[in-house]
Amino acid sequence: FDGKIHHYKLYYDGSHYIGAKRYDTIYDLVADGLVTCHMELKAHHIFEMINSRASYPESPYVTLNRRKLNTLSRMQQASNNASPIITTKTENKPTTDEDGMKKPPFDLTPSIEDNPLVMKYSKSHSFKVHTFKGLNWCELCANFLWGFTAQGVKCEDCGFIAHSKCSERVPNHCVPDLKKLRGVFGIDLTTLLNAHSSTLPFVVKKCVNEIEERGMDSEGIYRVSGFADEIEALKLAFDKDGEAADLSVYSNINVVAGTLKLYLRLLPVPLITYEVHPKLVQAIQMKTQAQQISLLRECLDSLPPAHFNCLQYMVQHLHRVSQQSDVNKMSAHNLSTVFAPTLVATPPAITDLAFEIRALQVLIENCPQIYYGNK
Repeated sequence: FDGKIHHYKLYYDGSHYIGAKRYDTIYDLVADGLVTCHMELKAHHIFEMINSRASYPESPYVTLNRRKLNTLSRMQQASNNASPIITTKTENKPTTDEDGMKKPPFDLTPSIEDNPLVMKYSKSHSFKVHTFKGLNWCELCANFLWGFTAQGVKCEDCGFIAHSKCSERVPNHCVPDLKKLRGVFGIDLTTLLNAHSSTLPFVVKKCVNEIEERGMDSEGIYRVSGFADEIEALKLAFDKDGEAADLSVYSNINVVAGTLKLYLRLLPVPLITYEVHPKLVQAIQMKTQAQQISLLRECLDSLPPAHFNCLQYMVQHLHRVSQQSDVNKMSAHNLSTVFAPTLVATPPAITDLAFEIRALQVLIENCPQIYYGNK
């Protein structure tokens, strides 16, 4: 083309490739290749202009979603005016028990409204090369995608469509579509929370609430295993029915506890991420507890927001469980032994979790001090 030789790759499966584009036949390759070469020759200046002028805040994706959000906001406001709901927030101040001792509030998590208009975590798009049918346009630059095959990329989570070049300039504002999520178990935490416009995964909230309602005095809670078939049944109920899943039908509280552990274990990235793990080990090796707590705070601050909130919720729950250890026999050490393999991301080569167990134990025992500075 234009006096130049263009090369392609032929793979063992018989497919033809040019870059990331895959072609089933040599005919498809030549047809699309001629269009690509022609566009690059005749319209390269247009491509340069598109790449330099495309603005995400003014893109079709943002403007169309802004209209949708404004509509949702008006609908929500109208609903609130029609049937006002009185909500109260629990202040995060110590309360006093019967013995006159100060204690942290029951819910140590700061009140965060689960507002779909504001509760969004930063998440990168999962772009994959895609072949589109019919005429489609880039949701960043608003220009058409050209070619016969693999015209651009599409986010597997939210459906954002863009030119391959334009996708490099799209910020981490992925808002997943619930229809694209298959259940809730094994789904990336940030992806799930963005899709449900929530602060915490409903599986965690429902299981914790159920356990705190009828399982705090159950001996060996979290250590004693529930029946595997009932745990699988509850897992399927969460995947199918979502927040409507009925936990009360499971009389054995260990089934609920086992399902919660299963959910946390199946997270693609554990609550305490691989990036934070080295800092966690370093923190727990400090000589004094004050130094340990100081570095642990730094570790927590470096977690992704979704992970930070969920870990905080779980640690506070485990702290309350440990306060009933004289009845349930689950001390902070016992709980950390059970949860360390689930909550902490460790390299496969590490088999001794002594540091991880100790770090989680310090978090549970010093929960109010670590999160709120209470002594």
